[in-house]
Amino acid sequence: MPTLCHTDGYKFSMGEAGAPLREESFYYSHRKGGWSYNPLDIESFVRGLLPTPTADDYAFLDRNNYRLGGAYRQAVTQADTLRVNAIPKGAWLHDREPVFTVTGPSALVSWLEPTLLQINRRIQVATCALLTPAQLPGMVQTATCDEEAEITRETLASLGLPAPAIRVARDEYADSVRVRAERLVAIVGDPNRLFEVGMRAASCQGQHRIALGAIRAAGILRTSNVGLAAELDMIPVGTMGHEHVQRHGDDYAAYTAMRDRFPGFIFYLPDTFDTIGSGIPNALRVMAEAPSRNAGIRFDSEHGIRGHYLYAVCRARELGMTPYLGLESGWNEALTAEFEALRTTVGWPAERQGYGLGNYLVKPEWPHFGRDSVSAVWKVCWSGRGVMKFGDEPGHGKESIPGRPVLWRPHLGMSGYTGPVGFVAQEGEAWAPPVPATLLSGADALGTSVRFSVSEVQGFAQSRCGGLAYSPATQALVSACHARRLENLRRATDGA
Repeated sequence: MPTLCHTDGYKFSMGEAGAPLREESFYYSHRKGGWSYNPLDIESFVRGLLPTPTADDYAFLDRNNYRLGGAYRQAVTQADTLRVNAIPKGAWLHDREPVFTVTGPSALVSWLEPTLLQINRRIQVATCALLTPAQLPGMVQTATCDEEAEITRETLASLGLPAPAIRVARDEYADSVRVRAERLVAIVGDPNRLFEVGMRAASCQGQHRIALGAIRAAGILRTSNVGLAAELDMIPVGTMGHEHVQRHGDDYAAYTAMRDRFPGFIFYLPDTFDTIGSGIPNALRVMAEAPSRNAGIRFDSEHGIRGHYLYAVCRARELGMTPYLGLESGWNEALTAEFEALRTTVGWPAERQGYGLGNYLVKPEWPHFGRDSVSAVWKVCWSGRGVMKFGDEPGHGKESIPGRPVLWRPHLGMSGYTGPVGFVAQEGEAWAPPVPATLLSGADALGTSVRFSVSEVQGFAQSRCGGLAYSPATQALVSACHARRLENLRRATDGA
């Protein structure tokens, strides 16, 4: 049974600076990867992840600057109030589709993210076994740990398929992680300038435990995984993710809420709406209002990272400020070396710049099913109103879906069908697609019109079917979110 610490550190700070008892909805999706198969009863899987708080959890959190108030403590005990709306076992899913939503107290639904995202491995194993079975042995023949190997066996057994021979290469995996960590330490000099954020990239807690033990041996002591930080005598870290900014609907409001409600160091995350237009200006504004508070900017957008970094350095210097600059998102050894050289060129102090690394540190060196292969995400979509993440490329792959989305699947086997591959509507919306379709979300079982064979799905992948289409209610929520984003940018420009 998971304990309360079995999550990322920023879940606790965001809960304290947010609305832990507010009813919110989050949804799971793959941003890429094409057709995938769901081998699970998703509601049972989700409920099996819910935490049981202990006195030891609260004591460790207290000692590490994550003291939780009464609202958070109450929220995480309300598992009986959760509602899960999922596509049924045996259904196929596609890029950007809402596979399932979970609705309940904000703190609890948010808490699920890092372990819930690990469902992606089960989906990828099942998909490969069905669509490209010849590739499966090469992808699963080596495992990082016993737990990962068992996930593969369980998934294949659920399909009635035998598992190939699996070799557990724990020591080989640990050595490769340690070597990568040592190379990073050699680049930056001080291991305290590095922090690990790979819980969501790991296949399971067993893999992450090995990885953290390896980086600890290299001198890196900071990790986002609170439970393993307690177990391995490491330091849990993390303050702000995109959901916090989405929840508040405005960079400035989100940043001041964290500054005013959470003690200690804070990273402000600038790329939820627009890094240059609102994120960095509002982060610097909030820091200027409390100059004695130690704080920084955590860059998490791969698009335009060099320009964002240089803009932040120049603008901070104009204001006489030296915020801590944290670089993340797709980070690796080459980028660390590049930005260390850039830091030296612009004269930014080494003690005010650090790097967060996730997948680069925890990935095995052999072929494997990783989260990045499908870009699995868990995004808040409803917090008193529909909310979205935009990032710096509105309309592109990282833009999320607002509301409480449900998925309609067209009867793709119809002769000559070339329309959308799926339709996204809202829970309770009195609407149906303009073509024959079945509502997958919440269905107890698959109807015959959407119970596709492997050969049919392989044919769909070669067809001219389009992407997702939105219902009127969904499109109205998207439009409202876009309007609020523009207003956020206007306020940032005006300094209001």
